[in-house]
Amino acid sequence: MAFLAAPRPRAHVPTLEVGTRALPFGNRAYIMGVVNVTPDSFSDGGEFFDADRAIAHGVELAQAGADILDIGGESTRPGAEPVSLEEELRRVIPVVEGLAQRTDAWLSVDTYKAEVARQAIAAGAHIINDISAMTFDVSMIEVIANHDVGVVLMHTRDRPQTMQDDLSEGDIVAEVIEHLADRLRVAQNAGIAPRRVLLDPGIGFGKSVAQNFRLIRELGRLRELGCPIVLGTSRKSLIGAVTGRAANDRLMGTAATVACGIFAGADIVRVHDVAELVDVVRVSEALCAMEDMTCALL
Repeated sequence: MAFLAAPRPRAHVPTLEVGTRALPFGNRAYIMGVVNVTPDSFSDGGEFFDADRAIAHGVELAQAGADILDIGGESTRPGAEPVSLEEELRRVIPVVEGLAQRTDAWLSVDTYKAEVARQAIAAGAHIINDISAMTFDVSMIEVIANHDVGVVLMHTRDRPQTMQDDLSEGDIVAEVIEHLADRLRVAQNAGIAPRRVLLDPGIGFGKSVAQNFRLIRELGRLRELGCPIVLGTSRKSLIGAVTGRAANDRLMGTAATVACGIFAGADIVRVHDVAELVDVVRVSEALCAMEDMTCALL
């Protein structure tokens, strides 16, 4: 007889508060829909490169159930080349402005450049999603500290061009926790309140396939840092490594990682296929809400 173990207890994490908006955590998981305004993202590069198409796509994702829209103007897949500040601004700001006028969803901007963050906030962004945890551009710390916005601090070992060069083994979960704890201290010392910080283990950013799966399985260990957890596994190569499927054919594999991630403690899941994964998220959080999670499987 096998047993389904109970999920890791969810320690209290602060409500994300930005202006008059609040996103309370603990009772449900939130969906962050991906809006890539890029020609070279790994799974949908070029599909929504035009600003009008990106805005329309963002509206569709919100209508399908996305609580947050994550707008990115630079691919950060392994090996991706950086884009100039001017080009990233050209791609991102019109989309943020358009979505701010057409949807009530929270708007996140996926950037590590401080000036992109500053202009995105002025255009209506509520969250800055920085893959470098404010290390690639140290001016980001000041921008976040001086504006009432949320910030996602993510773990990565290096920049996209070289982040897969060193996949040294070891306790990857401990490494991620130590790094994010340090970045959280930096944020707090700069005056960024804990209620504005979210943490992301950085699935696919400088990790081996085995390390990625271990991070998902042991995601609850990050909860000791006291911040909401963002998990981004959608269509990523760890799924392809198991299934052999191309990036645009990884929906069911993504669904498995989303369900396991929520069970392990994710508060926000970042996905491309919002409409298809809403039910996965809702059922997963319902399972987590059950009083007695230990049940026999026949």
